[in-house]
Amino acid sequence: MTDLKRFAGHGVPVTGAAIARRLAEEGGRLPATDRDLPAAERTAAALRERGPAVQAYACDVGDRDSVAGAAAHAVAAFGSLDVLADGAAHCSPDAPLPEDEPDGSWARGLDITLTGVSIGSVNAGQDFGNHAYGAAKAGLGSPTRTLAGHAAARGVRVDLVEPGTLRTWAWEGREAELGAVRALYPLGRAGEPEDIAAAVAFLASRDAACITGATLRVDGGLTAVHTGFRAALGQCP
Repeated sequence: MTDLKRFAGHGVPVTGAAIARRLAEEGGRLPATDRDLPAAERTAAALRERGPAVQAYACDVGDRDSVAGAAAHAVAAFGSLDVLADGAAHCSPDAPLPEDEPDGSWARGLDITLTGVSIGSVNAGQDFGNHAYGAAKAGLGSPTRTLAGHAAARGVRVDLVEPGTLRTWAWEGREAELGAVRALYPLGRAGEPEDIAAAVAFLASRDAACITGATLRVDGGLTAVHTGFRAALGQCP
């Protein structure tokens, strides 16, 4: 648990348990949101054990009315909406060929991951699979910059975090695959949800007061260092 209290008194709508936990620990007043209300309630209950002001609220980031309702709820419950952190995303397995991708899957991925303006991914710049997911993540950089330009005069900052592989529930039962992926990371490990939460907390805080329109890559060096190429040349330790 962190001793920082950078969000004391701030209303902070957030999706994603690790991000919610970090911002709550730093004093944020959270409507913990999830498309599944029982899941949001479980997150809120766990966070309340740590003492912060947390409420559960159902929100589908792919639905404009649902997002507006969550924002209104945050203002009504906590008096302000100071920080927005959205960790929602949609990722379906690839079809055998891109033209076989179901229309519904493609559209849902764009609605949640792109239109919902969520956390980014290294999939934005390289092929790591998942056509719709990669396209949606690639699209997030542009609205990050344009929204930052539109909002700057009002003192609002907009930034993007791009994770690499994260050790989440999606890897349960796939430990061997995760181990093989981990070997490709210069830092020798995949990311943890807490790594992303720390990056979000930094960008959302006054510590990043002069940063807007930026993309912060949190990928353990994956996209900066080609470990496979270096290994082929015998250069990796």
